[in-house]
Amino acid sequence: MRKRDQRLAAPIGAGLTTALLALTGCGTNDAGAAGNGEPVVMGMTDKVKAVDPASGYEPGSWLLFNNVFQSLLSFPKGGTTPEPEAAKSCTFTGSDSKVFRCTLKDGLTFSNGDPLTSKDVKYSFDRTLRIKDRDGPAVMLSALDKVETPDDKTVVFHLKTPDATFPMKIASGAGSIVNHTEYPADRLRTDGKAVGSGVYTLKEYGPDKAVFGVNASYKGPAQVRNSGMTVKFFKSRDKLKKAVESGDVDLAYRGLEAKDIAGLNKASLKQEHGPKVVDGSSAEAMYLVFNLKDPSVKQAGVRKAIAYLLDRSTLVRDVYQRTAEPLYSVVPAGITGHNTAFFDTYGDRPQPAKAKAALHAEGLNGKVPLTLWATPDRFGPGTVAAVEEIAQQLNASGLFDAKVRSVPTEEFGKGVTEGRFGAYIRGWIPDYPDPDNFTQPFFGKDSVLVNNYDSPTISGQLLPKTADEPNRGATKPAFRELQNIVAQDVPVIPIWQGKQYAVARDGISGLEWTLDSSTVFRFWEIRKASEA
Repeated sequence: MRKRDQRLAAPIGAGLTTALLALTGCGTNDAGAAGNGEPVVMGMTDKVKAVDPASGYEPGSWLLFNNVFQSLLSFPKGGTTPEPEAAKSCTFTGSDSKVFRCTLKDGLTFSNGDPLTSKDVKYSFDRTLRIKDRDGPAVMLSALDKVETPDDKTVVFHLKTPDATFPMKIASGAGSIVNHTEYPADRLRTDGKAVGSGVYTLKEYGPDKAVFGVNASYKGPAQVRNSGMTVKFFKSRDKLKKAVESGDVDLAYRGLEAKDIAGLNKASLKQEHGPKVVDGSSAEAMYLVFNLKDPSVKQAGVRKAIAYLLDRSTLVRDVYQRTAEPLYSVVPAGITGHNTAFFDTYGDRPQPAKAKAALHAEGLNGKVPLTLWATPDRFGPGTVAAVEEIAQQLNASGLFDAKVRSVPTEEFGKGVTEGRFGAYIRGWIPDYPDPDNFTQPFFGKDSVLVNNYDSPTISGQLLPKTADEPNRGATKPAFRELQNIVAQDVPVIPIWQGKQYAVARDGISGLEWTLDSSTVFRFWEIRKASEA
């Protein structure tokens, strides 16, 4: 990873309402919409599981959504405060963060020529909530009560409870606007086609590749630096690595193992030509989660002992080849309010004496039996090896008898939901770059961790307080208090924070603007130089 550019990693400091008002009408230069430059071929192992924005809640699908569909707002390259996209302006109205009003730009059209009006915006949100697909983003819109359209250009969102992060949510894939004449109101579109108003059109989609053309009718801030993108889907990481080395693809994104990235980076330093590793900031994180009703980890002393013994530096060095960084709090570095609560409480190196004392305080004197559950194909290629390293660290202390069980993704998810696992791994890629997205889903109502943890202070006081604060910088004290509570209760242990990587061949530029903490992979920023 390159050293963090302070602009890329800067926390969200300004109030969203103020920022959105200040940015009214900004970023609307449409000169680059027609596209230019060479077409680009990209490879990845992630699959696009959904073409319909009412479904799909994983990186592959959102990569498509962010490039084919427009949202009212979008994240600018290198930035974490939403700016106008399909909207000309957006702002909260009233004394709290419960009413959000947007005015659309003039002359918006979908790629099929149909006009885009407020009716389409309302239809898109209503449709997502009506379908409520189990694999879709409806969960992100749970605070939405109703959408009103006073006229063709105005959209008014009424929220059930204050939510200052709502602009970020609608700037994500969850805010994708669909054509009301092209998508059924109560079911998913299943023909593999897509009609949006984004920078690209989906020309072809199948199990092996997706082909994107530049949308000539796009009206927004993006300046397109290529004449189209083709994304090839690879079934194995080895095949993806060989494809970028041989030139079958211009770049590889998501799917290479840490050892491959490290090897390619080392090789690139020795040669003038050939694939180069491009890196960027990321808020992707990995956690060890504890089911507080499971007998093996129900006692707080057991969880604290594990926290005292975890050696993150060794793990990211040996397993991830330094393609990740140790994480010492539930909110990653670069996100507003991040602190180092676990570092401050448990240190950065194993402390067997303190771990032993924590166990003795619970009346535990022998080796503690523990099963750590993992899955090999959901949270990245190094997941099982990482969990095995954790088990080895625990066992090396002489205080634990830890073993690892790895099961397929479906079985893993079912086991977590049914409460059959005491300790299990969980990866997290944020939907939007705000501390709320690392706390509300984990510690609020209907926690995605399914670990039976509830802190009245967190769920009853801190989360509602932060949700009602448009100035995200002002939430720092509350989020830091939340992180300190988590470090004391230990319902989860943060392990590592990821880095984003792409491997590009000679002539590819612009990737630095696709790899930032917004998690938006911007096709339009990628340029391929013409061959002589």
